[in-house]
Parts: sequence; structure tokens; C-alpha cells
Amino acid sequence: MSIEVKVPVLGESISEATIGEWLKQPGDTVAADEPIASLETDKVAVEVPAPSAGVMGQQMYAAGDTVQVGALLATIEASGSGASPAPAPAPAAAKADPAPAASAPSPAPSPAPSPAPSGEPVSLSPAVRRLVLEHGLDPTGIKGTGKDGRLTKEDVLAAAESAKAAPAPAASPAPAPAAAKPAASGDAGRETERVRMTRIRQTIARRLKEAQDTAAMLTTFNDVDMTAVMEARAKYKDLFEKKHGIRLGFMGFFAKAACLALKDVPSVNAQIDGDEIVYHNYADISVAVSAPNGLVVPVIRNAETLSFAGIEKTIADFGKRAKDGTLKMDEMMGGTFTISNGGVFGSLMSTPIINPPQSAVLGLHRIDQRPVVMPNGEIKARPMMYLALSYDHRLIDGREAVTFLVRIKEAIEDPTRLLIDL
Repeated sequence: MSIEVKVPVLGESISEATIGEWLKQPGDTVAADEPIASLETDKVAVEVPAPSAGVMGQQMYAAGDTVQVGALLATIEASGSGASPAPAPAPAAAKADPAPAASAPSPAPSPAPSPAPSGEPVSLSPAVRRLVLEHGLDPTGIKGTGKDGRLTKEDVLAAAESAKAAPAPAASPAPAPAAAKPAASGDAGRETERVRMTRIRQTIARRLKEAQDTAAMLTTFNDVDMTAVMEARAKYKDLFEKKHGIRLGFMGFFAKAACLALKDVPSVNAQIDGDEIVYHNYADISVAVSAPNGLVVPVIRNAETLSFAGIEKTIADFGKRAKDGTLKMDEMMGGTFTISNGGVFGSLMSTPIINPPQSAVLGLHRIDQRPVVMPNGEIKARPMMYLALSYDHRLIDGREAVTFLVRIKEAIEDPTRLLIDL
């Protein structure tokens, strides 16, 4: 008995997906609820589980094909009839075998070169034949001066001398094919591969280009002294992890600092909708997370109401599930502001691109020891980080963008501000 596996409902307003890969092949044993295929939507990869145990049957589509929600994806055969799908490839192999046999007769016409000898003089003396072979000459191209037009030794020697006298013109065409051979051998180390873009990567490319085409993007920079935050982490990280079961990271500080700055500069937390500006009295912060298939931006809902522990737990959960491919579609919808941390990959400075329809994105970078002039004129090495704020200049003025970054800087350099809402 065959059990049908159909493309599941993937989320609101999503009607199709792309088959990323088949996790089971025809003939493979499948357990109930075991993933048999991975589907890629515009945002996430979704695994399709087997509805029951059995043997993988027929696959209706190949990897890379686009499928509609509700379409028949594959079949699962009952354990007893599982062998039937496996022989399917055998006929294909059987058909492939006759092909070489059919093509074998084609070399038969190769004896066609036999007409060439027929063009040679009917009879060559042994001495003439030996000279022709020694000099690699074509006897049909030599004019004979002997009786009845036969070749003589003198004819062959004269032809050989004339060939030696003009080797350059004869050899000049030869280097062309000779040069082609090294080029071909060199190409072995210059191979290329074409891989179809995943649906997620296509969506990322389209949305980023739309952001550049639509928004009047501009980036402003600042730097921040990370000394106070690093000292706070070093002092409380063990107690924090013991109490909350999660490590205290930098992102919690920046998320809380962003919530304070968004209150002070509400336009950074707003978006353009037609000819209207939509302001938000909450902070849904999108956090850029690296996933195997590309960058995803799950949203920390109402980040302004969460504690440091709540933010860190949410971010850790997002990171784990992004790697597993188990993030849900609604977890990446919405968002009013984005934080992207390129510093974890070693970035010194960048100009992040806005995540539409949001109006701004904060870029964090790596921490480096750099010389800083202190208020008393003393020069010290301090752990410094560059901050970048890319924003839509249609909505956010330069003054507001700079003010926002200054608020972030003040909160990070003096974390007490985060506690007293200053």
C-alpha cells in the first residue's frame, strides 16, 4: 500500500517552495516522522516528515524543483512492498547498455582511409618505397620522371630536399593546434561549477537590491569604548550563568541600549508606508543570525520589556534553531529595527543594508585595542569597537542618526544608564 506525502502548509501567504534536497532515496527504510525532504521557502528551510514507517517510494520531483502547497511530493510504501521502487533505476541502466553497442558500428567506417593508398603509384621499387618511408613523404604528391610516370630515387630525394628547404611555412600552422593542447591541460586547474541559487538566497538578493533601489541609504559611524561592558561581564558572568543558565554576552547590552535610544529618537524605529510615517511605541528588534543557507533575521518581540537574561536566552535560541533550520516563519516577520554583528566574523567596519520596511540597522564590529586620549591627556590602550548606523535618509535626518549613535555610545560606556533608564 502506498501512502501519499504532500507538500505541507508552510505559512500564511506562502503558496510554493523549492525542494532543497531529498534526505531519503527510493528504497531507503523510513521511520515514522523521520524527515524525507527539505523544502526551502523565502525565509526558512522546512523538513517534511514521513507520515508513517515504511520504504521510500517514488519521488515526484527532483531537488531544485518548485512545488505548490498541497502537491503530491512522494510516496511511502508499506514495509512488505518496499522493494518495488528500488528496481526502477535498473531499466534505465539496461537501456544505457545497448547504447554503446549501437554506437560500436560507427567506428567501422574508419577503414575509409584505404582510398588513400589507392591513389599511390601502382608499383614502387623497394628502394623508392624505403626512401618515401624514411622521409615521411606522400608518394601521390611527387611527380614521377621515370618510365610511365613512375617515381625514381632522384624524384624522392628532390622532394625531400624541397621539403627541407621550406619547413618554416609548412610548420607555421602547426603551432596553433600544439598551443591548444597546453591550454586544455591548463584548464584542468581552472574548473567552474554552476549551482542553482537557493530560494532563501534569491530572496535575500532581491530584498537587498530593493532596499538599495528604494531607500535613500546613508551610513554614519562612531566608536565606543567597551571597557565598562567587558569589566561588567568579567565580574558577573559566572553568577549570571549560574542563575539564568545562559552566558552573558555583548548583544544583551546593545539590545537594551538600542531600546533606550529608540525611545529618544523614535524616527529610527519608524517606517514609511506610502505617504505616511508609521511610528512604533515598542521595539521589535531583528537580530541577524548566520544560517547554513544564508542570513536570517528572527525578531525579539517587545525587547524593551525583556531583561538581560530574557534577551540573551532568546538570541541563543534563535542561533541554535537557525543552524538546525527549525526557525518558524512568523518568528522572522515584522521587526522595527535590526542589529547585525559582523564582529563575530572579524569585521572591522562595514555599511550594513537596511532590512525593508525598516528604516535603520545598527552594525557592530570587532573589538580592537587602540590608543585613546583620555580626558587628562594621557594616552591609553582601550578596547574599542566601531559602530555603524545605516538609515533611510528620507525619514531620518543626519542629526537624528548621529544622536541615536551617541545614545548607544553613552549607554555602553556607562552601563548604569541602562539600569536607571537614562
